[in-house]
Amino acid sequence: MKPYAFYTGFGGRLSTLCRLRPLQAAAIALLMVLPMARSPANAAAGQASDTHVYLLRGVLNIFSLGLDDIAAKLRQQGINATVANYLSWDSLAEEAAAEYRSGRTRTIVLVGHSSGATVLPNMAARLDQLGAPAKLAIGLDSVFRTAVAGHVGRYLNFYVADGNGTRVEKSRDFHGALENVDVGSTGVGHLTIDKDVAMQQRVISAIDAVAFSRSSGTSVTQKRPEARAKQSSATPTTANQ
Repeated sequence: MKPYAFYTGFGGRLSTLCRLRPLQAAAIALLMVLPMARSPANAAAGQASDTHVYLLRGVLNIFSLGLDDIAAKLRQQGINATVANYLSWDSLAEEAAAEYRSGRTRTIVLVGHSSGATVLPNMAARLDQLGAPAKLAIGLDSVFRTAVAGHVGRYLNFYVADGNGTRVEKSRDFHGALENVDVGSTGVGHLTIDKDVAMQQRVISAIDAVAFSRSSGTSVTQKRPEARAKQSSATPTTANQ
């Protein structure tokens, strides 16, 4: 073999190897990206994107700013969150029902503080009439006695019994699970229950349980008769004492 033949062959093989390396690098990079795209965290965030949480502030829009903190933390998890004054509950119910019917929202969650908690049963009942029942409703220290009606997957009422907070009662036509939890022993009061970090985490954990569950898209009234969507207004469920 001639000496220059060896160098010529080696040079050709070296040239081929250099051309392959960029392709190999691209393939390796692609393999690294694909698992990330299918990671449990990203999949969970995608699942939660069809959940919408409506948070209702109390009077004057200045005493329930802890709801803004909760909303911000939910958005970081990929959960849609809208914060509004309690007086907007009727229009928000219409908006939520429209999103539910369109399929953009499959899980509706309600959270309210003070007067926002007082009107929560009204909004839940209205959603039920519109054929878009809430999967979860969380009240934070309503100061007026209320009774929940219609279909709600779970109604969780946190209240301060040794303050002005009250329990929520069941109406005869209520379908769902109702829990009244006295949190007075934790040291929170009416003006701090929404801002307390531990309480915020309890609210977020309850929301996560439905937002990230495998059945998050299943209606709580899957077997119920056709919704009474044509009714024009909800039956009042709040009685002031």
